[in-house]
Amino acid sequence: MLNREVLMDYILECLQGMVSGNPEIKPESDLVNDLGLESIKVMSLLMMLEDKLDISIPINILLNVRTPEQLLDALMPHLESTNGSL
Repeated sequence: MLNREVLMDYILECLQGMVSGNPEIKPESDLVNDLGLESIKVMSLLMMLEDKLDISIPINILLNVRTPEQLLDALMPHLESTNGSL
């Protein structure tokens, strides 16, 4: 069953495979400053989430996203409007 914890674990797992070196990846890590993600990798993360969730995610949800926690917060309303309460 999909819920916040499962989705956060998946986001962190995806990030683990995308970052260079071995930085500690936490929900509050800054995607750019702490993890060194470039915009193309953030887009790749979004596509991985679309594949996992089998939905289309509007790119505009990324406008104010700087951390995995903020990404999850931005995704939840979209997921709930698509799939109902999670």
